[in-house]
Amino acid sequence: MSAANRPDERFTLANERTFLAWMRTALGLVAAGIAVIVLVPGFSTGWVRTLIGLVLVLLGSAAALLGIRRWRQVRRAIEEGAEMPSSVPLEIFAGTVAAVGIFAAGATVVSTLIH
Repeated sequence: MSAANRPDERFTLANERTFLAWMRTALGLVAAGIAVIVLVPGFSTGWVRTLIGLVLVLLGSAAALLGIRRWRQVRRAIEEGAEMPSSVPLEIFAGTVAAVGIFAAGATVVSTLIH
C-alpha cells in the first residue's frame, strides 16, 4: 500500500478504541453474569438467577466475537475505501441486552413482591 493510499491513522485508532470498548463491554457482561450467579444468592429464585447469569455471560462472549468481527469489517472498509458495514447486528445485540435487562427488572419486582 503506497503512502498516498494509506488510511488515516485517526480512523484506524478510532476503530481500535471502539474495539476496546467492545472488549470492556464483554468483560463487564461476563463479570455481571458471574456476580449474579455467585454473589447475590437472595436475588429471585435459583433458576432465574442462574438463567440471567448465564445469559449475561453468553452476551459477554457474543460481545467479544461481535467486536472482533466489527473491527475487522471496519478496518477492511477503511483500507479499501468501501462502505461501512451494516449496523443491524449492533441493533440486534442492543435489543438483546435491553431484553435481558427488562427480564431482570421483572424478576426483581416479582422477587420483591413474593418476599
